[in-house]
Amino acid sequence: MIRLSATIITFDEEDRIAETIASLGFCDEVVVVDSGSGDGTVEIAGAAGARVLERPWAGYSDQKNFAASRAAHDWILSIDADERPGIDLANEIRRWQRRGDTSSAAAYSMPRRVSYLGRWIRHSGWYPDRKVRLYDRTRASWKGDYVHETLSVDGPVGRLEGDLYHFPYRSLEEQRRAIDRYTALAAAELRDRGRRFNPFRALLGPPLHFLKAFVLRAGFLDGLSGLRIAWMGARYVWIRELRIIR
Repeated sequence: MIRLSATIITFDEEDRIAETIASLGFCDEVVVVDSGSGDGTVEIAGAAGARVLERPWAGYSDQKNFAASRAAHDWILSIDADERPGIDLANEIRRWQRRGDTSSAAAYSMPRRVSYLGRWIRHSGWYPDRKVRLYDRTRASWKGDYVHETLSVDGPVGRLEGDLYHFPYRSLEEQRRAIDRYTALAAAELRDRGRRFNPFRALLGPPLHFLKAFVLRAGFLDGLSGLRIAWMGARYVWIRELRIIR
């Protein structure tokens, strides 16, 4: 039986952390690393059965690697506070644990299904949005200093088929705030890589992104939600490119 630790990094997630922890009942422990929440996240997570550690924010990758380093077991399921394993994924991981097969892969990817403002998204380039989240910490670690952290794996990556559910935004206003935050980080990352402001990229990037999401990736099949996703994605590209100037 493979022992499994779930890790979650948090900041002001009191309204959803308990439900996220409850979805991880198949794990042997849940480790929450909080970066200074001003609400009841820490107390609620502890009451829900998680082992809670508090640590100042050091970046996405650093925070996730710290959480993995403090886990009791080598195999880690890393999820965000706005994510929950679906029943099919939980059962699939449980069967893998029972098989005890740690040699076939160093990590596993899983499809992520997004609930966008109350509607499940099946197109728009958002599904299947495969993420590598189950991994052996002795053979994998998080990389990336800004917003696009990725798991670097030394070994084969297997595939799971159950969905990881994602609930990223409570409202359009929250999505706008997230875009404001992430475009600042993304622009800083691009500047560090040597990217300079290009007016043609700034003008052509947003409409091309919209067409890609809404037409080429069949976002129109997601109805009004698909239109919003394409529009907000184009807005993200526009703001990111403008912020490269700074």
